[in-house]
Amino acid sequence: MGLFLLWFFFGIGILIQLVYLLVIFGRTAWFKSFTKSSKNQHPEEGVTVLVAAHNEFQNLKVLIPKLFEQDYPKFDVMIVNDRSTDRTKRLLEEMMAIYPKLRSVTIKYTPSHVTAKKFAVTLGIKVAKSDVILLTDADCMPTTDQWIRKMTEPVRENGKTFAIGFSGYTTKSTLLNKWIQFETLLTALFYFSFGLWKAPFMGVGRNLCYRKSFFMDVKAFKGIWHLEGGDDDLFVNQYATGKNAAMVLDPEATTTSIPKETWREYLIQKKRHLHVGKYYRGEDKRKIGLFSLSHALFWIGAIGLLIYFGLGQQLEQFSIVLGIVLVRSALVVWIFKSASKKVQGSVSPMNILINDFMYLGYFWVLGSVSYQAKDIQWK
Repeated sequence: MGLFLLWFFFGIGILIQLVYLLVIFGRTAWFKSFTKSSKNQHPEEGVTVLVAAHNEFQNLKVLIPKLFEQDYPKFDVMIVNDRSTDRTKRLLEEMMAIYPKLRSVTIKYTPSHVTAKKFAVTLGIKVAKSDVILLTDADCMPTTDQWIRKMTEPVRENGKTFAIGFSGYTTKSTLLNKWIQFETLLTALFYFSFGLWKAPFMGVGRNLCYRKSFFMDVKAFKGIWHLEGGDDDLFVNQYATGKNAAMVLDPEATTTSIPKETWREYLIQKKRHLHVGKYYRGEDKRKIGLFSLSHALFWIGAIGLLIYFGLGQQLEQFSIVLGIVLVRSALVVWIFKSASKKVQGSVSPMNILINDFMYLGYFWVLGSVSYQAKDIQWK
């Protein structure tokens, strides 16, 4: 009976994994961009780059000049100074004297019935000059001077409401950073792949574009004001469809963020992100859950069978199981490396394989803790 269960887990796991890797994730890995003819009546439409910042003096000092290096003729930058107690206000005053297209609004307190980040984003959008809003964070940097043009093109030129992009992290040699690179790419594989299959379910606020008019029409964060987080992925989850959302897979349209330096900081951040996931639509939770379940079944079955046949010296069966594990591992590396080249460049095969196995504990342990968490805060 035990051997039957191991084969059952292994078989079900590998079948579902192959569907995800080849059919679903393959849509991103082998994506080829194409340009539709423009029907836009307003070429080179204005864009407002929006950044909500709380005590981000050091990051804004670097980000603001970088934003004004963008190769786009008609844009402005709106910084929402959210209750900052550092030198952010003074910096913005100095920068506005240098950059005429830089504007700011200051929040002195947040109403008790709303969360800080959503209030800051909403206020910034309300006072934005342009209808096309491009969001990023204070610790993010555009990777090229084509970021505004490429990220907003689906909204400006092709009539889309949402443009969903990729935001990676700067690379370092630490174990934590290697994990962050893997987990960020895996998350992107999920939302890009389902988005390309006309079933979008999330985006990241570090690189997200949508129209102000739509945001205001749907009353923005109605129903989720009380949730800490979700100003990006839950908003997309509620309103993005196969018709109104575009996935922007282009290395010139990405941003890069500063990664967390300690496991504690990272786990606090992920706890907040994963906590929001329980408010996704049921079908979208199942998209992630089925992959994670099949991943666990595959590895439980594989390890169990390898131990069983190894101890029993049944080399033929051992070789079959090991061969399947190796084939899947090669496929995982192929898919991840191909997808990575679409947005951020290549990644190490060894990094992919090690972290693929680590994901076994990450999703089930941290996901369960985050699902039940109540002490979630932005800043």
